[in-house]
Amino acid sequence: MRFRTRALGLAAGLTLIAALTACAGDATADSPNSEEPAAGAEMPEKLVFAQIPAEDAQTISAQNEAMYAAITEATGLEIEVQEVTDYAAVIEALRAGQVQLAGMGPFSYMVAKDGGAGVEPLAAVVEAVDESPGYQSYAIVPQGSDIESLEDFEGKTVCFVDSASTSGYLYPIAGLMELGIDPESDITPVFAGGHDASALSVADGTCDAGFAYDAMVDVTLIESGQLEEGAIETIWKSETIAGSPYVVSDKVPAELIEQLQQVFDETINKPTLVEQGICSSEADCRMPEDVEYGFIDVEDSLYDGVRRVCEITEAAACNV
Repeated sequence: MRFRTRALGLAAGLTLIAALTACAGDATADSPNSEEPAAGAEMPEKLVFAQIPAEDAQTISAQNEAMYAAITEATGLEIEVQEVTDYAAVIEALRAGQVQLAGMGPFSYMVAKDGGAGVEPLAAVVEAVDESPGYQSYAIVPQGSDIESLEDFEGKTVCFVDSASTSGYLYPIAGLMELGIDPESDITPVFAGGHDASALSVADGTCDAGFAYDAMVDVTLIESGQLEEGAIETIWKSETIAGSPYVVSDKVPAELIEQLQQVFDETINKPTLVEQGICSSEADCRMPEDVEYGFIDVEDSLYDGVRRVCEITEAAACNV
């Protein structure tokens, strides 16, 4: 099956910072900026999909292929992949109606939802059907580093992922701020653009320390051969963060949202994809983030923990 791809320019993403006004301290799941699916909205001719650039585009494409096929089979709509340069670009594309489906991080979802970008959460990936979607942020250092804890980050060059990344920025700066370390003045921040890039920049010494999500450090980079086991050490782990949601724009018809909810809930998991002939076997069936199962339903309230981190830290990132 073929999927068309086009690029979204950086300029669109950069406009987001000025455009959004949401923060957890000022918005809730019942925010007046939240909208119901548009009444009388026309069925789109295709579904444009974008995903936050947590890792390289080729890996994301391979992980998403079975998902695209399941969506097309269920809805009859072609998937067009819109490549993006940063997290902000995904949110702005949803706001502008250029994208109907997106893979987001918990923090970028909260910014989009509470900022009136018009999104509804569909599902998040899990390793097993009976698990709750969630993961952790890791603070990492090169093997043999004399940095042993977050307290030692002061004065160091620290790699983050993106200013709208949950595990690559929001939870890390919360951890630093709890120790009295200002993430803007007490360290030299570097934004790597992806979790893979952040971890690899720590491994090669570009950054003294950094942050990335757990599976990127423990599994993905090692299995891909990009990182030798033991090349980086984990010195801090965040609390469990709600799983990254896949969302649909509320600018599409309500019946399409219901279709998409059903296909994510019931079809986009390895056993069902094999049963339907979309995948030849579970071993060869790749899922986003390379999870072992697939998607389960999520509600907006799952992301109230992210909102609480914003309320507690009053971090500048929450006020974009």
